[in-house]
Amino acid sequence: MTVYLMLCGAGFGLGFALILRWAFPPSPTLADALDALNRPPAAPAILTADTGGWATRLGAPLAGPLAAANLPGVKVAKDLVVLERAPQRHLAEKAVLALFGLLLAPLVWSVLALLGTHLPWVLPVWGALGLAAAGFYLPDLAVKSEAQARREEFRHALTAYLDMVTISLSGGAGVEAALAEAARTGEGWSFSAIRRALSAARLSRTAPWTTLGQLGEELDVPILQEIAATMALAGSEGAKVRASLASKAQGLRAQALADADAASQQATERMSLPVICMFAGFMLFIAYPAMSHAMSAL
Repeated sequence: MTVYLMLCGAGFGLGFALILRWAFPPSPTLADALDALNRPPAAPAILTADTGGWATRLGAPLAGPLAAANLPGVKVAKDLVVLERAPQRHLAEKAVLALFGLLLAPLVWSVLALLGTHLPWVLPVWGALGLAAAGFYLPDLAVKSEAQARREEFRHALTAYLDMVTISLSGGAGVEAALAEAARTGEGWSFSAIRRALSAARLSRTAPWTTLGQLGEELDVPILQEIAATMALAGSEGAKVRASLASKAQGLRAQALADADAASQQATERMSLPVICMFAGFMLFIAYPAMSHAMSAL
């Protein structure tokens, strides 16, 4: 009972501290205020953020205290940008899953008690804490995995895009015309993001490699930023860009092949574990009768 009261007191204190931090946020320092006044306005984001979903509406009241606690963090925020998902939606999903996990174990314990199965009260307490922690951290792991897969997909699409840009440049087109024509021929969300970057360049009357570099920064794909810098040299200093883009595409293809080979080797290693377990079980199945007969004869 003492442990239960301590856990309840710790949960009450943590909740009260989060409520106070949300209700009375710390005031910014003078240096931060001056930096905010002198900071130039940021360029509009190319990737849009989706704020919909039932979890967002249900967990919106709980997302505010989590945001006041500097969540979801820098790395998770970058992954959310890649997935075009708003941080408020992610925090609301974390809060809803954590609350569901917190209530699930006591609910199951109560149902079992009504059915006549009485379990120790410690089980629902630790089960609720464990399920709440799992519901709170599992969305971060899912976002990381999905963002990594999406970046890999973008790199594959970028390789094809560079090939088409190189072909257009070989046909005598300019850099900007080659970028726009190659973006129109592709399909999928990767080419759609590139087209949005080029459209943002036309609307803001800036160079297309500037918005492509911004897209690389938002996606956290450094190779796209390097390509944008190469195109900037071609646009400002007249450097030869076709050979450089061709070498970048070749390097991306080589990296994709290396990653695919490493993934296949890891899959092969994972497949060997079930085979070893099956072989060990088979050997145990064969050896058990002989061992049982030998032990009974003693």
